[in-house]
Amino acid sequence: MGLIERFFSVVFGGDRNVVRETVEVFRENAEQGARRSAMVQKQAMGQYGKEFETPRQGGFDRFMDGINRLPRPALALGTLGLFVSAMVAPLWFSQRMQGIALVPEPMWWLLGVIVSFYFGARHQVKSQEFQRSIVDTMQHVPQVMDNIRALRELRAEDIGVADAGSDVRLAAQALKADTNPALEAWQAAR
Repeated sequence: MGLIERFFSVVFGGDRNVVRETVEVFRENAEQGARRSAMVQKQAMGQYGKEFETPRQGGFDRFMDGINRLPRPALALGTLGLFVSAMVAPLWFSQRMQGIALVPEPMWWLLGVIVSFYFGARHQVKSQEFQRSIVDTMQHVPQVMDNIRALRELRAEDIGVADAGSDVRLAAQALKADTNPALEAWQAAR
């Protein structure tokens, strides 16, 4: 017994685990790795969030936002315009396409890279804005659920929902005829 006890005190004693420490030399501790990854992600998101803390309300910022919104509609409308021009003026369209055929291949690659970067960056920005809006929306869920519950209680599908009970004033008010100016005008005209 003493030999086994000494062996375990050497391996696991003093708040140490020699087996775990040895394995961690060859393989990362998954829990510690997840902790480090979460900390890095939190720092990156914090840094990214700091970029958007100051509101952009200047004229230049609004102008640049407008410029940034132009390429996608311009590309879409331009492509539709090419289809229309091919049907309306085929000779004019053919002349323009012959000019495009003379564009060297490296220019097409450059155009592809520029368009890919632009749309990729826009997609990422819109995706992050969408995720932010989902978080904002989810904060309103409890209030919306309470409102839906209150509206369901107001439904008059059950018999006796409008029963005034023992409230005499409410019962008398429910039996009192409403005034209808349109009906009164119609009756006066007859």
